[in-house]
Amino acid sequence: MADTRYVFVYGTLRKGDDNDITRLQPATRYIGEGFTAGTMYHLGRYPGVVLGGSGEVRGEVYAITPELEVILDEIESIYPQQSDEYFKRAIRVAVQGQVLDCLVYEINPRYAEGKPVMAGGDWCKGR
Repeated sequence: MADTRYVFVYGTLRKGDDNDITRLQPATRYIGEGFTAGTMYHLGRYPGVVLGGSGEVRGEVYAITPELEVILDEIESIYPQQSDEYFKRAIRVAVQGQVLDCLVYEINPRYAEGKPVMAGGDWCKGR
């Protein structure tokens, strides 16, 4: 895949969930399960993650094209800017015995205020 970037997905973009990234086009390439530092919040139909801290968030890493990145930005209301609910960040993610630079969509902390923390940081196991 030319111009490959990596994305870390932790919620409804995970395989088998509502916005399953593997059903989107152009196709992705699964790299593996990964984790990063953060706290996951249950926001109802989907989770949000605030990065950093001592917690751990689990998810999946995929190789994506710039064209798919635009579609992900639209799903997360990043582009065209529809709300300030999520921010696109570049983070380091541990996956398959290596560390990769990945994109991730972080929840604006004000949307997580008062929401339940998901112990274990795994949307697929915690809801």
